[in-house]
Amino acid sequence: MLIAAFPAGPWGTNCYVAATGPGTECVVIDPGMDATRGVVDLVREHRLKPVAVLVTHGHIDHMWSVAPVAGTYDATAWIHPRDRHLLSDPMQGMSPETARMLLGGDHSFAEPDDVKELADGQVIDLAGLKFAVDHTPGHTEGSVTFRTPYGEAAGQPDISEVMFSGDLLFAGSIGRTDLPGGDHPTILRSLRDKVLPLADDVVVLPGHGEQTSIGRERATNPYLQDLHD
Repeated sequence: MLIAAFPAGPWGTNCYVAATGPGTECVVIDPGMDATRGVVDLVREHRLKPVAVLVTHGHIDHMWSVAPVAGTYDATAWIHPRDRHLLSDPMQGMSPETARMLLGGDHSFAEPDDVKELADGQVIDLAGLKFAVDHTPGHTEGSVTFRTPYGEAAGQPDISEVMFSGDLLFAGSIGRTDLPGGDHPTILRSLRDKVLPLADDVVVLPGHGEQTSIGRERATNPYLQDLHD
């Protein structure tokens, strides 16, 4: 299995490309601002063909390049229906500070030609990979995570799954809840119901910062520790 990543744009949003291996179809996850060139470079380096763009949530730093990436490769964009409106109007999900930063720029957004909606508990087959979808609201109303089996297929049997956590869970922290659509009790409920039951060996690939694991976060993340009390 091949997973490649790079931080994109001023927010350093992690954009991921996942495939069964070089020379195959692939999935692009969270192409944010200035991510288009990075996607092109990874696709060329590994001889890949993007067939889908997965969006963990509709914030602008995660969806800025969804339409151009999906359009370039004739790929389908996948997003939860509660965040779909942000594809064409991301200003609805921004903080006042971010909105002021972007005001005056020539920025226009539109849905990709092919958009499909995600559902909690859904398993989607894309590029030879299976992605389990968990609806994890709290950071936004339509936040989701994607989990895919890893282990034997990648030659690392000590890792059962990889989870693309978006802005739900970070190394040592969790997503902010002070933006439109955010709610702190809701994100804690998502963490309790969708994260704590996972195995310790699940690798977490977050929207920002370094990778971690469920076991590490269960033991050290103060937000998860509080949920045990």
